[in-house]
Amino acid sequence: MSTSPTALVHDYLLVMRGAERTFAAIADCWPGAPIYTLLYDEEGTEGRFAGREVHISYLQKLGVGQRGFRRLLPAFPRAVRALPVDGYDLVISSSSAFAHGVRVDPGARHVCYCHSPFRYAWFETDRALGEVAAPLRPVVRRVLARIREADRLAARRVTGYVANSAITQERIASYWSRPSDVIHPPVEVERFHPARPEPWFLVVTELVRHKRVELALEAARRAGVRVRVVGEGPDRTRLEAEYGGAAGVAEFLGRVDDLELADLYSGARALVLPNVEEFGIAAVEAQAAGRPVVAVAAGGALETVVDGRTGVLVEPDDPDALARALAGTDFERFDSAQIVAHARGFSKATFQKRFREAVDLSTGQPVDTQAGTAAVTPSTLS
Repeated sequence: MSTSPTALVHDYLLVMRGAERTFAAIADCWPGAPIYTLLYDEEGTEGRFAGREVHISYLQKLGVGQRGFRRLLPAFPRAVRALPVDGYDLVISSSSAFAHGVRVDPGARHVCYCHSPFRYAWFETDRALGEVAAPLRPVVRRVLARIREADRLAARRVTGYVANSAITQERIASYWSRPSDVIHPPVEVERFHPARPEPWFLVVTELVRHKRVELALEAARRAGVRVRVVGEGPDRTRLEAEYGGAAGVAEFLGRVDDLELADLYSGARALVLPNVEEFGIAAVEAQAAGRPVVAVAAGGALETVVDGRTGVLVEPDDPDALARALAGTDFERFDSAQIVAHARGFSKATFQKRFREAVDLSTGQPVDTQAGTAAVTPSTLS
């Protein structure tokens, strides 16, 4: 085991999306700390953690990747509890679902950066049940009930929570009866650059039901505008069949690298954010490229988009309101330099400074960030 007094935990490291980029920024603050995760894909995470000591759970041997990991949902809580983080004075978890359930030594400190309580167990249960065949719903309902109980128990053991947004803070208080501070996630704003926009809109997200991509595409169809969609997921086939190809509404680009994504942001008329996001890193990335955001007036967009100055906010779940915004807004009137200046308030450096201060406050002393050696180590767990 590493000699570092600190360990880092993330749910699963399979791709580089918002939560993984946030975890990478956290990991950079503790370069010698080993990483523990349920599943790991070095290529899928673009080699971002290749130089680190990475411990993976016994679920790794099943060979499940990004496309199929959701099938393991019932096994995740137990596997997280089995991650061997004993022997550390400080454990920092980054949790969108299960990582906050890791078991630390008595007397050790556990600080959790919470992206969201597990949505399907807490606030999108009906959606989860609707995505499985009717005969399986009683089984899924019982699994989600067990996850909620495991979450409540886990929340009692965490020393302190940091929420990524006000809506996540409210959910932590409501579901787990725990207070938390809000520190917005980091955005690598320096990666992006303004350019002359073209006459199409952009959606950047994972293609799963709860991201509400269909709402954006239906609004685009009603508005008579074109959309480019960046992302992959189980909903792509259905969405592409209805809105791609001959329908002429959307072009589906799949996953793209960072350089191509930066060009897409700066070339878009605006980013469309149809879902209520806990934070929504894509919204800040688009603004860092000088482009406005059309978003629902709820969740993280209320903290990242300034209505009328850096974007347009519309009522949630209303494709007509979204269509009116896409068709009727004069996007040329937005000041690109002003939008970029706003986005720079969400920089990686700002996040790291605030998060390390929060950890220091929780532990009562400055934390050790000494560097260490690297290896990829499957945990020997039963």
